[in-house]
Amino acid sequence: MFGLSPAHILLILVVVVLVFGTSKLKNLGKDLGGAVKGFKEAMKDPEEQARLDKEQQDRTVEGKAKHTDNEKDKV
Repeated sequence: MFGLSPAHILLILVVVVLVFGTSKLKNLGKDLGGAVKGFKEAMKDPEEQARLDKEQQDRTVEGKAKHTDNEKDKV
């Protein structure tokens, strides 16, 4: 791998951790994982995505209807 031995790679990793710190690397990992997850969701079958969107929209409408009923009860 480009003439790098495992010792060289380990040294590079140690330097990266020292320069950026573990918290920044953890945040970078989270962001990268979220991006991969978003990409996978975007690549789903369009029909499946439409079904999921419709289910979410139905839940939102039901929540609004319950909220409106609760306001009528208070009056």
